[in-house]
Amino acid sequence: MRILLVEDDAPLAESIAQALREEQFAVDIAADGETGAHLGATETYAAAVLDLGLPKQDGLSVLRGWREQNRPLPVLIL
Repeated sequence: MRILLVEDDAPLAESIAQALREEQFAVDIAADGETGAHLGATETYAAAVLDLGLPKQDGLSVLRGWREQNRPLPVLIL
């Protein structure tokens, strides 16, 4: 399964991604809200892990955009 991780804190993102990869998930990391919003809208993911305090676009705006596009992506908010 593919997971989208949207987190701007690089050490934290790598730690979370490593833990998910150890559980056999494929993980894509976006370091800002703009990139995360684009990936979540154009790629297929089983779920997303989303930080709220992101550069370029905050996490709630990212989530709101996905929902307005009718993306049923399950989201875990950090």
